[in-house]
Amino acid sequence: MQIYLPIAEVSVNAFLLLGLGGMVGILSGMFGVGGGFLMTPLLFFIGIPPAVAVATEANQIVASSFSGVLAHLRRRTVDFKMGTVLLIGGLVGAALGVLLFNYLKSQGQVDLLVRLSYVLFLGVIGGLMFLESLRAIRRSRRSPGTTIRKKHTWIHGLPFKIRFRVSGLYISVIPPLIVGLAVGVLAAIMGVGGGFVMVPAMIYLLGMPTKVVVGTSLFQIIFVTAFTTLLHATTNYTVDMVLAVLLLVGGVVGAQIGTRIGTKMQAEQLRILLAMLVLLVCGKLALDLLLQPSELYSLGTAGGGH
Repeated sequence: MQIYLPIAEVSVNAFLLLGLGGMVGILSGMFGVGGGFLMTPLLFFIGIPPAVAVATEANQIVASSFSGVLAHLRRRTVDFKMGTVLLIGGLVGAALGVLLFNYLKSQGQVDLLVRLSYVLFLGVIGGLMFLESLRAIRRSRRSPGTTIRKKHTWIHGLPFKIRFRVSGLYISVIPPLIVGLAVGVLAAIMGVGGGFVMVPAMIYLLGMPTKVVVGTSLFQIIFVTAFTTLLHATTNYTVDMVLAVLLLVGGVVGAQIGTRIGTKMQAEQLRILLAMLVLLVCGKLALDLLLQPSELYSLGTAGGGH
């Protein structure tokens, strides 16, 4: 069933979009990521222009993240205090990111920026997560009964400390604010919830327990991506509502299924699966960037009228 997307100006199979939304929703529920880092490249692959994919995907993440948070609220695995600190940084970052996005769009460079950002971030994050997950699996096999005590790092020496009871932390608000800011910029430029940066940062940088990380990450993602969507819709007019609704329906259903699957798996298994997915998408995007120039060149000469 083909459906025409007015803003993207392409026709796409509606069931394909519902399926993609559902698949990314499942990942969102399992890993505590908005899923945008996978969905946005998938939209590129089916022919949606990057600027439209970024703005619209931010919209879909709001719904799948909201659906995921509801499931985590029932389990009391959301640290609202930490989520709020991350959120303040996130809103500032999103505003800065949209300003940068609009400037590059006016220069005609936005599509390249989005694709390059994806290759860079997915490669680095996927690689780091993969190595860390392998280490964690080796550790758990070696000594299944022992718990690893958290080391005190430079972060614990920073001022403006706050007690985060749900996470069992007493740390400075500066690192969460910076993590939030970085994720906000990514949300605006890449159309992602930023969970793939947020989740590792919360575990390895802030030292939060894995069971609280997923729900808290999703809580923050809802507001940052809603704000980003609003900014894109009012400044760029690149939010395609038809595309958003189809992705949204699939995403909400998928997130509920994903949350159930996630609770049945070990944290190390989840992380290594996520890392492999990230690297897979990164590889495909990098390949497309490398193969693209010859086609673009031939299109340019054909349409150039020389």
